[in-house]
Amino acid sequence: MNTDLFEAFNNGSLKLPAKTIHFADIIWSKHPTFEGVELKHIVTANDTDGQFSYHLVRIAPGKSIKTHIHETQLETHEVIAGSGICVNEGISIPYETGTLSIMPAGLPHEVHAGNDGLYLFAKFIPALC
Repeated sequence: MNTDLFEAFNNGSLKLPAKTIHFADIIWSKHPTFEGVELKHIVTANDTDGQFSYHLVRIAPGKSIKTHIHETQLETHEVIAGSGICVNEGISIPYETGTLSIMPAGLPHEVHAGNDGLYLFAKFIPALC
C-alpha cells in the first residue's frame, strides 16, 4: 500500500489567492456514527457558503461506513491509498489507489476498508458540513 501518497495529502495544502490552508494544521475528527472512521474537514460549508465541502477520510482496516444516504448531496470519492469495496446503488465497486467513484444524491451507499485500511478524498456538492 502506498501510504506515502496519503501522507502527501495529509500534509498538503489548499492554496487560495488570499490564504493557504495547511492540512497538517487541521485535526482528525472521529466520525460521529461509524467506528474506525476519521475525517479531516479540509473545506467546509462555512468556506463555500454551503456550495461544496472537501474531506480527507481514513477508514481503519476492516472497518466500514455502513449503508447511508445523503438526501441532497452528490458525493465523490478519490481513493488515495489502501483498498476496499464501495457498494453504490447495490453494485460492489473495488476501491484501489486511483479509483474515482460518484454517488448521486438520494441513493444508498457504503464503504468497507480492506486489510490495509482505506484513504479517501471525499467531496460533497452541496456541502455536507
